Amino acid sequence: MVEVERTLTLHHPLPDVVAYLADFSHAQEWDPGTVSCRPARAGAPVAKGAEWLNVSTFRGRRTELRYRLVRLEDLRLTFVGRNRTATSTDDLTFREENGATLLTYRARIDFHGLARLASPFLRGEFERLGDGVARRMPQAVGSHFGSGGGSTG
Repeated sequence: MVEVERTLTLHHPLPDVVAYLADFSHAQEWDPGTVSCRPARAGAPVAKGAEWLNVSTFRGRRTELRYRLVRLEDLRLTFVGRNRTATSTDDLTFREENGATLLTYRARIDFHGLARLASPFLRGEFERLGDGVARRMPQAVGSHFGSGGGSTG
């Protein structure tokens, strides 16, 4: 298992940020590893149980995961993606602070089978991905809402 955590300040109202991030198809805007992400069912509403097909690259290899929104709350979102070799959990918690949104982003990857043996050696790669999310997320949110980004904390 590998875990990373980043805390970001996003200079937009909390309900707007949560609504934007609840649509996991936006991951291709804020996650540097995501190549594409689309709803598993076209036209399906963003709701608990909604699913997305995510294509990512990691260490030069392409991988596909099917993500499901397992928690949709006013102050927390949790997505779980699965494939043969891994289960990936993105857990986002939110707090309002002086009109901005404080986001704590946690990503956890549990490898299955022989892939588990590699997890201790991949921590550095996942830390770099976490840093990339911390850089891109404020820019993506700012672009979506038509203004400047935010800052990492």
